[in-house]
Amino acid sequence: MEEKAAVAGVKEREKMEEQWRLYEAFNELHGLAQEFSTPFEAPAILVVGHQTDGKSALVEALMGFQFNHVGGGTKTRRPITLHMKYNPDCESPLCFLVNHSDSTVVDQKSLEAIQAFIEAENMRLESEPCQFSSKEIIIKVEYKYCPNLTIIDTPGLIAPAPARKIHSLQAQAAAVESLVRAKMQHKEYIILCLEDCSDWSIATTRRVVMQVDSELSRTVIVSTKLDTKIPQFARASDVEVFLSPPACTLDGFILGDSPFFTSVPSGRVGSSPDSVYRSNDEFKKAISLREVEDISCLEEKLGRTLSKQERSRIGISSLRLFLEELLQKRYINSVPLIIPLLEKEHRNATRHLNEIDEEFSMLNELNLKEKGRRFHDQFLTKLSLLLKGSIVAPPDKFGETLQDERVNGGAFTGPDGLQFPPKLIPNAGMRLYGGAQYHRAMAEFRFVVGGTKCPQITREEIVNACGVEDIHDGTNYSRTACVIAVSKARDTFEPFLHQLGHRLLHILKRLLPICIYLLQKDGEYLSRNDVFLGRVDSAFNNFAESTERSCREKCMEDLVSTTRYVSWSLHNKNRAGLRHFLDSFGASATDASVLGDSTPKEKPENSPKMAAKSSHLASGMDFNGSAQLTETRLADLLDNTLWNRRLAPSSERIVYALVQQIFHGIKEYFLASAELKFNCFLLMPIVDKLPERLREDLSKFEDNVDSMFDVASLRSSLDQRKQDMEIELKRIQKLKDKFKQLHTQLYRET
Repeated sequence: MEEKAAVAGVKEREKMEEQWRLYEAFNELHGLAQEFSTPFEAPAILVVGHQTDGKSALVEALMGFQFNHVGGGTKTRRPITLHMKYNPDCESPLCFLVNHSDSTVVDQKSLEAIQAFIEAENMRLESEPCQFSSKEIIIKVEYKYCPNLTIIDTPGLIAPAPARKIHSLQAQAAAVESLVRAKMQHKEYIILCLEDCSDWSIATTRRVVMQVDSELSRTVIVSTKLDTKIPQFARASDVEVFLSPPACTLDGFILGDSPFFTSVPSGRVGSSPDSVYRSNDEFKKAISLREVEDISCLEEKLGRTLSKQERSRIGISSLRLFLEELLQKRYINSVPLIIPLLEKEHRNATRHLNEIDEEFSMLNELNLKEKGRRFHDQFLTKLSLLLKGSIVAPPDKFGETLQDERVNGGAFTGPDGLQFPPKLIPNAGMRLYGGAQYHRAMAEFRFVVGGTKCPQITREEIVNACGVEDIHDGTNYSRTACVIAVSKARDTFEPFLHQLGHRLLHILKRLLPICIYLLQKDGEYLSRNDVFLGRVDSAFNNFAESTERSCREKCMEDLVSTTRYVSWSLHNKNRAGLRHFLDSFGASATDASVLGDSTPKEKPENSPKMAAKSSHLASGMDFNGSAQLTETRLADLLDNTLWNRRLAPSSERIVYALVQQIFHGIKEYFLASAELKFNCFLLMPIVDKLPERLREDLSKFEDNVDSMFDVASLRSSLDQRKQDMEIELKRIQKLKDKFKQLHTQLYRET
């Protein structure tokens, strides 16, 4: 009998050691995935719940000892990963804190030190702008009461009121939910969804969980604080519905078919006067006692004994057994799937290591110079392609709508400060870049400037513009019109010139990151050559800025010349319209003057005679009378526009007409000149002068390749990358061998 017992003990020990190897392999896999962001994930239990749902307390109860920062409010600001391992030889918990930069390095720490570290991290994050971090705190635990589980405790979800005064709390709630949802995206994780409610139709935590796991197919639902809910039920039927809710109420098919119900006794372990338990053994006994009391209270409420199925869903021990068996099945089923992933990752790591060695071999002067020249040619090719038109770069990533372009590059605004609605501009809603965006900006410039009208002219401006001549005291309204027109034109069109330059410069500068994207896509990008790329970036931007400034200065010279001296052949484009206006104006003004002189002198009863006399005179007017009338009109016109300094309506109308004609001529010339010069002196230099400028800039550094490429820094970076990749490769190889061995053992047993 003793011999059989000894053999059974040995077999049990071997089985336990095999399980340990399985759990240890997955723990290392989880650490590798966290540290190097590798594409595989080990199965784990992810605990999700709102603040005060009892998440951390539940995790401590599953472990059998207390270690965390537990209490009201936000006590968990970083996810805490617990690799728990059952070890019958550990009478007290044996804890190891995994190094955050190298998961192979672990520091053995006491429970007090672990708790102090977690509290310090929470306090540190609380004082930072982003009060939460997705970087996990990883703790390995061995204990005789520990299950073989990997549990990830996440920060508690927050449900703030929608009030403006608590904007900061709402921002925290959004940050926590984003962090938790990102963790739930891992398909290998089993989600432990905690609900603190007595009515299953209230889905506070499930609402968040179902955004990721809509069918709850990998979710275990746990109702916490059962001891506080039992007294709330008045009827046995209410308890029946609570313990066995209909599937339609839970909106899915959860793991385990029905929820679990747990209670964790309050109170902390320690020697202080506030501590309730003096040791973790007392805490564990209190958990077991609480389970017995919960079952007794439920049976009393129901008036019957709980079935075996119902008992298997109540208490920490039942939940721990279920999770341990579930996770072990996931581990075993995942072993064959993990091996191909490790093989693939091993090949990728080997390839990256070979690429690093190849980069090392290229760190000589000739290769670097050739690499720089090749990049120069490829960059210019991509730049030319973007200007001519291309769809290689995705518009949703690099394109801008007209509204985006106005926000980032400035808008065309007239003297009134208003902007034209974007819908009036063709292709306004399309996300454009390169030559297409340049063309749309020019079209908007033509549309806005072409629709600009001469600002309002006041009588005060006309009188002030008249002034006094140096040889007579008459008025020269043609000079007055010129003074007003050129001043209005200069003030109106100069801002448009600066706005156009700023807008087109913005469009050209956007070409650089798009070119880099195209080079990366074609595998022609100089990765990790930040100094060299910085020089190309600086040379391109400096050239674009200086070219735009030079072009704008040329346009400004044209604007100054057209607003300094008026040439009637240039400024008076609509001469026929102006002549018609002045002829009609002169005739009406003279007729009004003649009638105005004779009418007041006649009495009303004599008006028929006067009309007959006027008709007789008109019908009998000969050539001498016509000449006399012309002279009269001319004299009246001179009297109103030259000798009389009182601003008559006729004089005001003449000045206004002349100003409109001069302003219109300046606008047409400015619009054509600006568009032509920006095309010739901004766009074309990007095509034909930029290559030479870049070549000159880079040639300055060819004698000092080390400076141009920062070879020392590049070599140091490659050294570090090679060391990291060699470490990762060794760990992947080690894990691959472990999983192959495990797979062989599991296959042999089956």
